Amino acid sequence: MGVTHLSAKHEDRRENLANYHERVELAASFRWTARLNMHEGVANHFSLAVNEDGTQFLMNPNQVHFSLVKASDLLLIDANDPTTMERPDAPDPTAWGLHGALHRLCPHARCAMHVHSIHATVLASLADSALPPIDQNTAIFFNRVAIDDQYGGLAFEEEAERTCANLSDPSKKVLVMANHGVMVIGDSVADTFNRLYYFERAAETYIKALWTGQKLRVLSDEIAEKTAREIEEYPGQSEKFMAAILQLLDRDGEDFRL
Repeated sequence: MGVTHLSAKHEDRRENLANYHERVELAASFRWTARLNMHEGVANHFSLAVNEDGTQFLMNPNQVHFSLVKASDLLLIDANDPTTMERPDAPDPTAWGLHGALHRLCPHARCAMHVHSIHATVLASLADSALPPIDQNTAIFFNRVAIDDQYGGLAFEEEAERTCANLSDPSKKVLVMANHGVMVIGDSVADTFNRLYYFERAAETYIKALWTGQKLRVLSDEIAEKTAREIEEYPGQSEKFMAAILQLLDRDGEDFRL
C-alpha cells in the first residue's frame, strides 16, 4: 500500500484542530508502541504539554487500545482543574494521577510516556534496579535515571505526587518505578519516544546479559558519561526516527492522522 497523502478532510483537521501536528506525532507514538508490543492493552498513557507552563496537556482517552488511538481522540487536560474526573470523557484515574501531578510539579517534562514494557518492568522488579553501562545503549542512561523504590499501589493523588517528585531533577529523564514500570520524559514527542525505545532496548540487553550468569564487562564512569553526552549531542536522531515512524504508518494505511 502506498503512502497516504492528506485528504481534504485531513487538511481541514490540520487547520481547525489545535496542536494538530503534535497530536499526529503523539498518536503515531501510540501506534508504534503497540507494534513493538510495549503496550499494556487498554492501559498505560502518554501526555504532551501544549502551553508555556506545561499545565495543559494532551493525553490518550480512557481504555482505548494504543493501536487505535487517533489524533482527534486525544484529550486536552488541565493539570490544575480539580473537576477533570467529572468530565464525561474523563481520563483513566491513574493517568490523571500520574500525568496531572507530573505536569504540575515538573514543567520541564514537556512530554511523558508511561509503560509496563517487559524488560523495563523486569528491571523495576529487581532488588537493585540500577542499569549499569555495559554497552552503548545502556551507557546512554548513565547518571540519567531516577529510581523510585517505594511502590505504594496505583498512582492516585498522593502516590502520584510522591512518585513524580522523583523527576524534579531535570537531569533525570527516566524514572524506574519499582514493582511497576517506567516513566520517560523529554522535550518533545520525538525526543521522549526515542528515549523510551532505547531504554527498553538497554534494559533488554542488561536482563539478557544477567541470564548468562557470567561476569559483566562494565564501562568506566568516564567512558559511560562520554558516551551519554555524545548520544545527547548526536544530530537529529529522534526527529529522523519519528519521521520514519510516520512514513511507515502512512505506508501501511493507518488512520492515526484522523
